[in-house]
Amino acid sequence: MCGIAGFFACGTDPATHERIIGEMLSTIVHRGPDEIGYYLDDHAALGCVRLSIIDLSTGSQPMGDASQRYWIAYNGEVYNYLELRRELADRGCRFRTGSDTEVVLQAWIEWGFAALARLNGGYAFCIYDALERSVTLVRDRFGKRPLFYAQHHAGWLFASEMKAFSVFPGWRFAWDADALRSVFACWTPLPDDGCYQGVRQVLPGCCVRIYDGQVTQQRYWRPELAAAPFTGSRQAAEEKIRSLLADSVRLRLRSDVEVATYLSGGIDSAAVTCLAQGQAGRRIHSFSVSFADPDFDESAYQRRLSEALGTSHHVLTIEPGDIARSFPAALLQAEIPVFRTAFVPLHLLSAKVRELGIKVVLTGEGADEAFLGYDIFKEAWLLQHWATMSAEQRSDFVAAMYPYLKHFSKANARFLVPLYERQAQQAEHWSLSHATRFANSALAGRLLQAGSGGEARLQRHLAVQHPAFLDWSSVQRGQLIELTTLLPGYLLSTQGDRATLAHGVENRCPFLDYRLFEFAASLPVELRLEHGLREKQILKSAFAERLPPEIAARPKQPYRAPDAPAFLGPVGQVDEIDAALLPSELATIEVLDLETSLRFLDMIRRKPPDRLSQAENQAFVLLLSLSLLNRSFVCQGHDFRQPRWHLLPRTIHDRRSLKPWPGC
Repeated sequence: MCGIAGFFACGTDPATHERIIGEMLSTIVHRGPDEIGYYLDDHAALGCVRLSIIDLSTGSQPMGDASQRYWIAYNGEVYNYLELRRELADRGCRFRTGSDTEVVLQAWIEWGFAALARLNGGYAFCIYDALERSVTLVRDRFGKRPLFYAQHHAGWLFASEMKAFSVFPGWRFAWDADALRSVFACWTPLPDDGCYQGVRQVLPGCCVRIYDGQVTQQRYWRPELAAAPFTGSRQAAEEKIRSLLADSVRLRLRSDVEVATYLSGGIDSAAVTCLAQGQAGRRIHSFSVSFADPDFDESAYQRRLSEALGTSHHVLTIEPGDIARSFPAALLQAEIPVFRTAFVPLHLLSAKVRELGIKVVLTGEGADEAFLGYDIFKEAWLLQHWATMSAEQRSDFVAAMYPYLKHFSKANARFLVPLYERQAQQAEHWSLSHATRFANSALAGRLLQAGSGGEARLQRHLAVQHPAFLDWSSVQRGQLIELTTLLPGYLLSTQGDRATLAHGVENRCPFLDYRLFEFAASLPVELRLEHGLREKQILKSAFAERLPPEIAARPKQPYRAPDAPAFLGPVGQVDEIDAALLPSELATIEVLDLETSLRFLDMIRRKPPDRLSQAENQAFVLLLSLSLLNRSFVCQGHDFRQPRWHLLPRTIHDRRSLKPWPGC
């Protein structure tokens, strides 16, 4: 795992290239605290801060081929690199290292674009062709690893994190109002948005090529959610799930350093930990977050799982005040406004993991998207079948839909049913599954100038990237929206990659092996979402004999943390947060509707914290994070350079004309 950065054809003096790339890398050294390296020539510079996990001694980056024409700066892991290495060796390729980095480079040279479909992993990398003077930026299928790029004058910048741009000569951050509308409406930016003007992300499953001033994009994978359905038996489906997940875990245990797991107390991390413990040949470490507040705590289930699986378990307890104190630092890693605080405990947990000398953890992300674990899929199923249900069936279904929310009950069903009745009248609407979520976001949108339009941007994006999605079922459309928004835009980034790599820990996601995901997508909805209410049933039954019964049968409990109340009580008083919500500070945010925002804050402060609605909680956290980021990024109130980068072991490939150039 690493952090990468670079620039290309920016018209800079080659004599400054080493200083500039060094400063860019110094802003993301937390991603790779083990060593630093860069390639320099008269037209480009690319670099890497490395977290050494595979081939600790000879895997330094950037790495060139034998001709020194092709150079790679690589972030992530390709887990099937040994299989690809053997295939390439059979074709005559010769290797100088034992790293997956060299395998990816040689695969690109040998197969070109066709190599990307062969890669199984979480990665983002840059291939620089020094002869052709072109750059190719590649990102994994699901967006597990970030990769941003931006045009700057006549040239281009790229980096794992946007903060690397802050030290490039002449760069200034400014909010992208359209991208912010997407965040406030849909919880996350579109997968190619960067939230700041001129900054883009490489789309998951895509590569971007920059050559001769032109930018072209090519997709090598897209989620196919309406594929030919699986027609085998339930038993065969369970066996296939166990086999695919076991092989995914096997590949993700490949490492020259110790691998641990996160254990949340649910079926996803339980299945991963069960398989990892069985394959590792030793007692593995597991980690979890608990809360002093019992409304959010799941530690009893976590302890039960650890005891049953035999892991060496470590718990980080989040006390009152921890979220408010740690929110600003965690947010700097996120780089974009957030709608909830659940990423903060995971940011703190990764620090605990690294303190114990562990660099890699397996996590459960992706299971909900593949096996229909979210409540929005229940809503989609309900609305799709609304016309065929009796009044009593509708009432019972609504009452049972959210067992962890107190206001969803049989007593309140008569108030809730009319809400879904109105939504059911729009059965063909493109975002039927997310109607409630998007309705809750309307309040946050009013805090922005011209705050509407976020949903429309998402709809246009889906129509371009997935032209057939309107022909899919409402559940399949809901899956695609999750794969486009919450998964890459929050779960794999703010709560995933950014939370762990902030402390030099790599997270790996066995459920996001594309082979497992594609098989899950072929399963009938009834196997995954039984009777519309029992989520992930085929996954639970596949592991029922290997896990404690209370875990295998447990209804999903979404991972949550206190949101607005974490900042509003006496323990939430933090000077930096209080300053961010001052009228004078909010007035510096050009995209904000200041008058509406001040009225909203006044209402929030007068209302008992435990009476805040989901929409109010969400809007408050978005507003707070927008203000904090505005001060750090747009107003340049934070210097992201980390001084310790000067102390790292260094590898330099200097091909500038002031040095001898051996040619290609």
